[in-house]
Amino acid sequence: MAVFTPVSLDDLNSWLVQFPLGKASGIKGISSGIENTNFFINTEAGEYVLTVFEKLTFEQLPFYLELMRHLAQRGVAVPAPIPNKEGAIINALHDKPAAIVSKLEGESEMSPGPHHCREVGAMLAKMHLAAQDFPIYQPNLRGLSWWRETAPVVLPFLSEDIQQLLRAEMQFQEEFAASQAYQKLPNGPVHADLFRNNVMFDGDQLSGFFDFYFAGCDTWLFDLAVTVNDWCIEVDTGALDEARVLAMLDGYRAIQPFSADEQIAWQPMLRAAALRFWLSRLYDFYLPRAAEMLTPHDPTHFERILRQRIAHPAPALF
Repeated sequence: MAVFTPVSLDDLNSWLVQFPLGKASGIKGISSGIENTNFFINTEAGEYVLTVFEKLTFEQLPFYLELMRHLAQRGVAVPAPIPNKEGAIINALHDKPAAIVSKLEGESEMSPGPHHCREVGAMLAKMHLAAQDFPIYQPNLRGLSWWRETAPVVLPFLSEDIQQLLRAEMQFQEEFAASQAYQKLPNGPVHADLFRNNVMFDGDQLSGFFDFYFAGCDTWLFDLAVTVNDWCIEVDTGALDEARVLAMLDGYRAIQPFSADEQIAWQPMLRAAALRFWLSRLYDFYLPRAAEMLTPHDPTHFERILRQRIAHPAPALF
């Protein structure tokens, strides 16, 4: 993406006086993401990430940034928001909300093996447990209510057979969401977007999760299903790689054992996770935002994943 909100070194240093970080010696735009403007900054106190929020408002941001602070304080490897001298972690820069967070070491692992998946599963379970007492509630804004609103909008763009798939899956998920097993699932704050590019590894060591700006309160199992559907698949086909799935499940249940209700819900939840991203990609593809900076992701990727999850059951949780 292009930088939506330019920030010069002089701009940064004028703004940075409110933080206990000293002067900045460098600022560099980060060319990833389409929602926000991000920079690496070098200060006398070290390296950090500056984000200027282009869509989220001052009123919306506390859930995300306070969740990150909550998790970091409990030893979960996430970027820690840096408060200014008054204790505020959200501050105006060029009349937009902005925040500074600690910089994670390493890089994203785009060709993960079982070891990486086990590490991610374990950290995801630690994150879920650490967030149990987080006091702010926000629903998953891309959950069932959003699916109900979005499916009718994208249906007219689809061929008859694909319309049939979408309608059938929406009916399946409505019935599943009304089931007793679903109602009993453990829930709380979840990342909800833990793809490979939102995790950092420093060598073979997981160094952290980032980009919490789709987080919300949902079932823990949904979060795990989203993660499995990205980390544990053959990208060309959407088929699950059993060794990676089992490794991720092993990592998770070593920290937080699965319940009988989660076992019942596992296959439907993998389908729900595929449906969520299929719908969002369909919407972005057929109704792109006017200011979109990148070519929308191919929605057929998650259509393939959904068809795979319907046709081929995943390894059981236990």
